[in-house]
Amino acid sequence: MRVLGIDPGYAIVGWGVVEYVGNRFAPVGYGAVMTDKDTPFEHRLEEVYEGILDVCKRYRPEAISLEKLFYQHNQTTVIGVAEARGVILLAAAQCGIPIYEYTPMQVKQAVTGYGKAVKKQIQEMTRMLLHLPEIPKPDDTADALAMAVAHCHCSRSRLMGTQPR
Repeated sequence: MRVLGIDPGYAIVGWGVVEYVGNRFAPVGYGAVMTDKDTPFEHRLEEVYEGILDVCKRYRPEAISLEKLFYQHNQTTVIGVAEARGVILLAAAQCGIPIYEYTPMQVKQAVTGYGKAVKKQIQEMTRMLLHLPEIPKPDDTADALAMAVAHCHCSRSRLMGTQPR
């Protein structure tokens, strides 16, 4: 199974493609779509869309694992992230890739076995599972790889009847 994990945002969108075969993980590619704060917001959304569309076409994942949006303290930020998620969903739909959403707690549980793990624990476990020499930077990229790993761990649930978004 090839999974694209995405940590949504509009300044930085982390992405990571993971291959999962026989309970073994292999990183296929990872990085981030970064937009400049001085660029008009609608053009930033366009850059996010084009970046994720390119990743989808280049790596051809079978599924996308996306973090569920949760309310943050800053309403302006959460609205911008929601809009970025919209263009990410559009890119995925245009490529015909099913989307699976996970809460931060579900990702923590799937990757570390502990739903209240801290960010460093998740990143280190992801690094170890993917046999990476170091935790990828920026953090959004490491988080995206964790999203992909989480979906791979949860894929058995999918086989037992859970449907994509």
